[in-house]
Amino acid sequence: MEKRTLITGAGGGLGKEFALIFARNNNSLLLVDLDESGLEETKNYILEKYPETKIDLLNADLSKHDELEKVFDYTNEKKFFINNLVNGAGFGDCCDFKDMVISKQLSMVEVNCNAVLYFTRVFLDNMLKYDEGHIINISSIAGLVPGPYMCTYHASKSFVANFGESVAYELRKTNVHLLTLCPGPFNSKFVSKAHNDYTFSKIKPYSSKDVAEYGYKMSIKGKSFKITGFKNKITCFLPRFFSRKFVTKMSAKTLKKGA
Repeated sequence: MEKRTLITGAGGGLGKEFALIFARNNNSLLLVDLDESGLEETKNYILEKYPETKIDLLNADLSKHDELEKVFDYTNEKKFFINNLVNGAGFGDCCDFKDMVISKQLSMVEVNCNAVLYFTRVFLDNMLKYDEGHIINISSIAGLVPGPYMCTYHASKSFVANFGESVAYELRKTNVHLLTLCPGPFNSKFVSKAHNDYTFSKIKPYSSKDVAEYGYKMSIKGKSFKITGFKNKITCFLPRFFSRKFVTKMSAKTLKKGA
């Protein structure tokens, strides 16, 4: 079987930077995204620097179960061994819960939670069989606190965090490593799609390149849970000393003006 690194959400932002890093380290790639033009941009971005990289592109809507199966079936048809998996696809939505479009919230749960669950599970079998593998699941510091006005996103990232830590513990005696990466705000298309300009005006975002570099290094070291950036680590540590009500209030104030 041919080894391949599978990266979802590879059409831009964090997924794009992870793709470049894995290519730099001599990995062949299978890049997945809903955005076909974004996938082509990522491919060209990589080949400009590493022209010998093998790259397959697969357009898929990860909010649909049959599309998840399409990705898995594709890897079997091509006889790929997915030895590295980056679950980077995800999106958010910032507004009052009463105004949220329910179909968008359900799609968010499918992409942010179910796609992560599905790919982690189906590709784990071969990783354990061949006794090697690295999985990076992208959570967020948002998953570590409640998030009024962005409740579905915060809840979905909490799922990723708890899921990842749990599976990583089960894998601790194997050569398969699962890292749950929790970045704070970073530069990507996320802001415009999530209508979350207010938060990014208050918090200076990291570059997606820096987040990806850190995540890759921590994965190679076999770490199971990491928060990016010193300020983010402090932000996530301090809520231990305050009531849940107070933490929720402070979180709301970072997400909506006048909250």
